[in-house]
Amino acid sequence: MHLLSVIERHLRRSRTPATRFGREAVNDPRFVLDLRNGREPRASTQARVLAYLAAVDRPAEGGRISA
Repeated sequence: MHLLSVIERHLRRSRTPATRFGREAVNDPRFVLDLRNGREPRASTQARVLAYLAAVDRPAEGGRISA
């Protein structure tokens, strides 16, 4: 799957602004905008973004949320 589509899905689901995501994931607030404009990130940057997404999308440790 294309990295940008994975990021876009995360942004919609989490309601995170693109600039905040870029700053937190790779210390570059223009990262998502640049991807949208055709930037092709290095393999190491892609791995860093995917690791960030895995960390923030992971459910909280400790299990269930009680109602």
